[in-house]
Amino acid sequence: MLKPLALALTFAAAPALAFDIGAMSDAERQAFRDEVRAYLLDHPDVLMEAIQVLESREAEAQVAADADLIAENADALFGDDASWVGGNPDGDITVVEFMDYRCGYCRRAFPEVAELVESDGNIRFVVKEFPILGEQSLLASRFAIATQRVAGDAAYAAVHDALMTERGDVTETSLQALAEAQDLDWEAISDEMAAPEVTQRIGDAHRLGSALGIQGTPSFVIGDQLVRGYLPLDEMRDLVGEERG
Repeated sequence: MLKPLALALTFAAAPALAFDIGAMSDAERQAFRDEVRAYLLDHPDVLMEAIQVLESREAEAQVAADADLIAENADALFGDDASWVGGNPDGDITVVEFMDYRCGYCRRAFPEVAELVESDGNIRFVVKEFPILGEQSLLASRFAIATQRVAGDAAYAAVHDALMTERGDVTETSLQALAEAQDLDWEAISDEMAAPEVTQRIGDAHRLGSALGIQGTPSFVIGDQLVRGYLPLDEMRDLVGEERG
């Protein structure tokens, strides 16, 4: 049986037709396959190298595709007048978070995102209410959005932070207690929770998330990069640095 190098030289010296495996006889095809298989079994590092190249190419393609999705949905992501905006409104980098108050990883990310925004000082931070984990998630988002509509951005920020650290069930009773603790008008907020505009805002976020291929929380848009899932603080800082670079 020809060794790999000899086999390669044989095909290199043969007519172009010999490169077409379909032009081989059954015996030649089987011999070729056996030789390739034997070589790969003897050199598994070649397979690992090929897999790494494939994964790298797929990752690059995904980054490019995500950048296109972000560009196509830029107005809804960055120019939405309804979504709450924190950090530096004139920051050079915008970070958008799709979050759910009942999501454990959102809660894990919460202090890290706050540290990123506060320590950087030049990040515009946008929150997309994206309740996907059941009725309590939806109830919490309705309450937060209604609070913003009734009492303004500062009140929204306060209840958002409280909901992210709340460990008990989300019920009308717990939300009323939260509103009263923040000295907010519970009756007005409760009435607003069922408003069509609140339903529209949540629906818009879900449609935007679907367009971006987001199926879980937290998910982040950092500049023109999309991260589907939790990202540690250091990696968020790295992405912000890449975007600035």
